[in-house]
Amino acid sequence: MSADTSSGPSAENAPAEAEPVTGWARFKQIGPGIMAAATGVGAGDLVATMVAGARYGYALFWAVVLGAVFKLALGEAVGRWHLGGERTMLSGWRSLGRWATTYFGAYIVVWGFVYGATAMSASALPLNALFPVLPVGGWAALCGLLGLALVWFGRYAVLEKIMTVLVGVMFVTVVGTALLVGPNLVELGKGAVPTMPDGSVAYVLGLMGGVGGTITMAAYGYWTFAKGWRSPKWLPIMRMDNAVGYVTTGIFVVAMLVVGAEILLGQDLTAGDKGLLNLGEVLAADYGQWARIPFLVGFFAVAFSSVIGVWNGVSLLFADWWRTWRLPKDVPVESAADYDHHAGMHSTAYRVYLLWLTFPPMVLLLFSKPFQLTLVYGVLGALFMPFLAGTLLVLLNSRAMPAAHRSRWLSNTLLGLCLLLFVGVAVNELVGLL
Repeated sequence: MSADTSSGPSAENAPAEAEPVTGWARFKQIGPGIMAAATGVGAGDLVATMVAGARYGYALFWAVVLGAVFKLALGEAVGRWHLGGERTMLSGWRSLGRWATTYFGAYIVVWGFVYGATAMSASALPLNALFPVLPVGGWAALCGLLGLALVWFGRYAVLEKIMTVLVGVMFVTVVGTALLVGPNLVELGKGAVPTMPDGSVAYVLGLMGGVGGTITMAAYGYWTFAKGWRSPKWLPIMRMDNAVGYVTTGIFVVAMLVVGAEILLGQDLTAGDKGLLNLGEVLAADYGQWARIPFLVGFFAVAFSSVIGVWNGVSLLFADWWRTWRLPKDVPVESAADYDHHAGMHSTAYRVYLLWLTFPPMVLLLFSKPFQLTLVYGVLGALFMPFLAGTLLVLLNSRAMPAAHRSRWLSNTLLGLCLLLFVGVAVNELVGLL
């Protein structure tokens, strides 16, 4: 990847910025929030919530609600930086110093290598259960190649429509499963009162800080740009879009907590993506194959939506990282127009990272993850969410942000609480790793 940027689209070819609408018509403009919701909630997140429900019933419902509120605050902050400041997330990190872009560059490269294999495997498990004509590794490779093709050739509008369909499938199957088993509304109400059962600290931290919260949160602003939202006039639409996305995330998580509490309470579940296969077998035993098969379809929608979202959103992050990394120190922080010219879905860096997500991780499908790589991945990953919350807290109160769009007391309070929470999650994860 040389400094030649002729392969990227010019600013004149950037998505045309339409005018925001009002009233009910605003809901037709929702899209980036759906991308974030579908991408952020993976199979592992649903299993983690299901395990919490199986161990503690409804007692940790309050942690799920608080987690959704914190993620909503973070998503709004990312979107406000992009639209209110008319700059990208990487431009903001670059303004903080070389350390920020150096850390993020190391993280995104290692993360992509490990996560690529994880996402492909998660998508393959339900396909293998439904159609055992191929081993899990074979289905995983096909899922990776399908994701590559869709994202390589698909425009943002097409990807958004595909993700919307997958979210619809997720909603019908995941929420439908919760309704099938029947939530105990009285116990759910009691779970809204914060309590900490014995041994639940790690689960509380995970539900509040881990579910739906990854590097893909930083991609939200790039999806708003791809949608054609480019200026502060889109902030009200962005806030509604972000709220829809994280309310949807919260509904998925609550649904799996209900499933864990109602039909798996007291069972020792597999702590991994295969835990959802275990749930499929329980549903088949209790309700018949008519319940298992739709659930496995939903499992695939959950996993494969993360493939598409990551292949697109994190590749956009990498392309912008490459753009900012090459700039000399004396070049000022860039505008959105500069981003259009040097990065985006047509840039060489975007396509190179797509290939990085797809082909090298296939090697990991053949072997267990090397211990050293898993350790590096875990350490860098544990630090990312505190990094995101902390840098947003600084950037949104800095002079780089127009005064009208700087954080007020509510945003600063929520971002400060997010930072404390994610530091706690990081410490818990690092202690477990080391």
